[in-house]
Amino acid sequence: MTADMVDTAEGEAAGGRGTSGVRQVAAGGAAGRWAPGDHILWRYRDNADPGRFHICRPMTVVQDTEELLAVWMAPGTACIKPVLADGTPVHHEPLATRYTKPRRTTRDHWFGTGVLKLARPGDPWSVWLFWEQGWQFKNWYVNLEQPRRRWSGGIDSEDHFLDICVYPDRHWEWRDEDEFAQAQRDGLMTNARAAEVRSAGRAAIAQISAWRGPYSDGWEDWRPDPAWDVPRLPEDWDRAPDRLRS
Repeated sequence: MTADMVDTAEGEAAGGRGTSGVRQVAAGGAAGRWAPGDHILWRYRDNADPGRFHICRPMTVVQDTEELLAVWMAPGTACIKPVLADGTPVHHEPLATRYTKPRRTTRDHWFGTGVLKLARPGDPWSVWLFWEQGWQFKNWYVNLEQPRRRWSGGIDSEDHFLDICVYPDRHWEWRDEDEFAQAQRDGLMTNARAAEVRSAGRAAIAQISAWRGPYSDGWEDWRPDPAWDVPRLPEDWDRAPDRLRS
């Protein structure tokens, strides 16, 4: 499951924009940090066109420190995802043409249980936590990606196709190696970048093998504040980032 392969319910075409009548995302505070409960956008750039965003997810801030950004995507959150030009879900397209057929974006909703995302500044990956119904912990998911850039309304990144799944019994496995290879064949990733991504994956595996944070930090027992409302998707979800921060 790469960043664009998400469990969502089919929605209407986005046409580059989302819905209206929403609360503005937080500006990050005087010290450039967001407070718990603030709403931000977690976005991914199109691998074929870095000037264009093709994934946008409104998130609620859980924690934002120099060491870790933790954010929550609630069930039912309106989001933006890529689809083929005719509306076909990306993962339904055969791998050989998955990254070469024309695409557009569509508005959709995350359904099922929510997702907690953890990101350390500078790491070329983020760690996502998934639960089954009833808060039965399912797994951690390491999404290999460009180190995130902070701006006043959220964070931006670019997905690197390759991922790692980590299970409660501490075993792990590579995921989406076929998509990683296809992205290279289709020119979406150079050989040099692919080597960097694989190296980043090995660094992530070293942390898993040592069972360091976030795997040993008890995040699987975390629960969202019941007073939090579900963030809405702003009209200008794809706006250019302002006040970029490292």
